[in-house]
Amino acid sequence: MLLKETRLDLYNNSWYNPGGSKLKRLLWYFINAFFFNSSLFPVSFLKVSLLKLFGAKIGKGVVIKPNVNIKYPWLLEIGNFSWIGEEVWIDNLALIKIGNHACISQGALLLCGNHNYSSSKFDLMVGEIKVEDGSWVGAKSIVCPGSILKSHAVLAAGSVGKGVLESYSVYQGNPAIKTKLRTIS
Repeated sequence: MLLKETRLDLYNNSWYNPGGSKLKRLLWYFINAFFFNSSLFPVSFLKVSLLKLFGAKIGKGVVIKPNVNIKYPWLLEIGNFSWIGEEVWIDNLALIKIGNHACISQGALLLCGNHNYSSSKFDLMVGEIKVEDGSWVGAKSIVCPGSILKSHAVLAAGSVGKGVLESYSVYQGNPAIKTKLRTIS
């Protein structure tokens, strides 16, 4: 069966406004490239100060490792004593809230946006992400738009989490499924 050829208007998402002026977004682009998405500045204190300057809400004792990419700091909240690992991509087209004592491991992707592949306009769809207190996003894993990792949930390395991941539960795979309970001694 032949399908009708459809023209996709892939970049017409003019309804989307991430906030901040064009100048603020441009300035952040260069600061992100130079201070965050680079290994030249490994000092977390400087990164936390810059994020706060651009509107992020950051708690105390937060560690941000090198080569982290953050789309819009004004759409980011990180609680106390949380850790953001090397090469994490925080693609926060919507608000991302990371709780206290949470860990986002190396190479993890927190993606607030996706596209409606069944629409000829390939419409942008966005959804907030919440990583609650004590949760752990494993290395090279992906958290999809609209997802919530409840208190102390774990998304295992290389997994794709979507929806609500229950408290004190371990999720693994693509798509991630609950494999066991998390016990903390």
